Amino acid sequence: MNQTPKVAVVILNWNGVKHLRQFLPSVLTSVWPNLDIIVGDNASTDGSVEFIRQEYPSVQIIQNDRNYGFTGGYNKVLAQVEADYFILLNSDVEVSPGWIAPVIELMESDPLIAAAAPKIKAYLQKDHFEHAGAAGGFIDKYGYPFCQGRLIFNQIEEDRGQYQQSREVFWATGAAMFVKKRYWLEAGGFDDRFFAHMEEIDLCWRLKNMGYKVMYCAGSEIFHLGGGTLNVENPFKTFLNFRNNLLLLQNNLPFWRAAFVIALRICLDFLALIRFLSEKKFKDAWAVSRAHQNFFFRQLFSSRKLQNGTLPGVTLKRQIKKYPLSGIYKRSLIWAIFIKKKRYFTELDPSDFL
Repeated sequence: MNQTPKVAVVILNWNGVKHLRQFLPSVLTSVWPNLDIIVGDNASTDGSVEFIRQEYPSVQIIQNDRNYGFTGGYNKVLAQVEADYFILLNSDVEVSPGWIAPVIELMESDPLIAAAAPKIKAYLQKDHFEHAGAAGGFIDKYGYPFCQGRLIFNQIEEDRGQYQQSREVFWATGAAMFVKKRYWLEAGGFDDRFFAHMEEIDLCWRLKNMGYKVMYCAGSEIFHLGGGTLNVENPFKTFLNFRNNLLLLQNNLPFWRAAFVIALRICLDFLALIRFLSEKKFKDAWAVSRAHQNFFFRQLFSSRKLQNGTLPGVTLKRQIKKYPLSGIYKRSLIWAIFIKKKRYFTELDPSDFL
């Protein structure tokens, strides 16, 4: 590297003083010669800002006037950050001092690399991967995301060194996403309609549609607690996951392909709704129904937007070209899991990936 890039670690916080107290000290041990540590606050009411000002005055604070969610919150905060690289870091993540350098060095090695993520392991079980990103994200032909280290949401692999090779992937987790600022601006940031969940997959897909690469860096690892804002059992999380998956397909597939896949996904989602009913998870079943209603009656014909013009002059780009989209599983993940009984990423045939 001829000149040390400016790096900004940006933690988006909403009423997370408990996590800031526990995890911010490790972030402050991060070693990089040109580094800013920033907390963007989504109008917290739990004393988060006062805590940072009192205990960690070196940390820069950028305050939003209300809770804009993960997507709108980061769009607003990052519009005010000057750096060559943004690191979007969850507030419930423990890092080691040298976690930044391997990822930046990997990204500096190729001008087409737009985003990357380190290895994500579980804070409470440190010899296992964590579900939100694990060892790099992939997606199947019908839009179901998964990871090296986690095919099924509740079945996480032990890290036995099986994913020690850095490689191009389809998406990098928002729990610890490194992104070059110029490509963040070119893509237009996050789609605010997502609010939270899968927004990072959408951004990575748009970047790949623009001809850029997304990488997994095996030389860096962090430990993620997970569930800091919405736990797995929260029906609102169910709503966001089902609604946002449809938005993901609408944003990034050619029109007729999107129409076909969305129609198929509606049918598969209905089966999930029936399963929730059979398990007496009535709030989750209603969340699936609300997700469909919201998508068809409020989102389908709405334009991608940057809320309140947070990045002046930039619009979310829909560039669907025939670039090689490395990281797509050409078959059905549902078929692989439920019919062929696959449980681990390494059981999938490498020839079935683009």
